Amino acid sequence: MWWFQQGMCILPVALVLWTAATFIFAYITAVLLRHVDPLVPYISDTGTVAPERCVFGIMLDVSAFLGIATMYIRYKQVQALTIEEESKLHKLNILGLVLGWTSSFGMCIVANFQKTTLFSMHLVGAILTFGVGALYILVQTLVSLYMQPHVHGKSIFWVRLSIGVWTFASIISMFVSSVIMYSSLPGVDVAHKLHWIPGETGYIPHIISTISEWSLALSFISFFLTYIRDFQ
Repeated sequence: MWWFQQGMCILPVALVLWTAATFIFAYITAVLLRHVDPLVPYISDTGTVAPERCVFGIMLDVSAFLGIATMYIRYKQVQALTIEEESKLHKLNILGLVLGWTSSFGMCIVANFQKTTLFSMHLVGAILTFGVGALYILVQTLVSLYMQPHVHGKSIFWVRLSIGVWTFASIISMFVSSVIMYSSLPGVDVAHKLHWIPGETGYIPHIISTISEWSLALSFISFFLTYIRDFQ
């Protein structure tokens, strides 16, 4: 039996690989068609223009459903491994499921409401995906802490805590740089601006913001990698 055939670990493996493939495919297609600049565009920008936005939307929807399934299995796993007297852990487990599914719903919004089509809805989806998703990581890190030492070792807690710090640092960096970028470009429709010239006003905070977004996405992918061992 191959390692990915053990237990339910195929779910987080599929989630990570499929999501990574979604980002890579959209980026390569958008760059080759010159819809975006090669140097670190926003992830959303790579899925804004047809034809890549069509495939990007479908693939991201699949990622959302894989996320829902993975989070549900995690919920049932924690439920099965804890006793009824551990009320704090049970509440955290339920909270984690709600936050996780909300984040996945946000991903569906991002996939189907492009920033150049309906920016307000796209922004709501991004906040749900990344903001609520970050809270999901925090809750699952606490779950890992409370499940020591009878289920989890200390190492997995520290790994998830490190990823959580990485996630929140990326969010703060993206938020601050985005505020600076928008404030430096009054009257400019930034949502529709897909090409940037090095040296123009707002370029540096734009690059910092896009790098932070890719870093944030990578932190989410890295977090779900930590589920593989648990699901085996």
